[in-house]
Amino acid sequence: MSEKNINKERCWISFRVKPEEYEKIHKLFRATTHRKLSEYARKVLLNKPVTIKYRNASIDEFLTDMIPVKNELNAIGKNLNQAVKKLHTIDRSDEVKIWLLLNEKLIENIHLKIQEIKSKIIQQKDRWSQE
Repeated sequence: MSEKNINKERCWISFRVKPEEYEKIHKLFRATTHRKLSEYARKVLLNKPVTIKYRNASIDEFLTDMIPVKNELNAIGKNLNQAVKKLHTIDRSDEVKIWLLLNEKLIENIHLKIQEIKSKIIQQKDRWSQE
């Protein structure tokens, strides 16, 4: 057997814990970047540093706010594409004027959503710069 294989982890440490202790250990383990409980336990028992996962709650809030806005923008974009395709089929200028009047609300919605996105981004920028 080579020297390399002799130094591998070969000894077992086994102990019993109460169910609530087991849950607490697993909760602490899940909050780390370790993939295996044995890695985590080894580091804790040997007083080595353990890397904890960190989630920025403000980013989660921002994403929660932005997902519906993204969905609305997708819907508005589809409507706009359909309207523009129809515009390309129009030959006369009076029909173009009618098209513009009919789609004025759609264009207004686009501008409102853009303003909403800008304000949410500014709010997040202000929040992040305070942290």
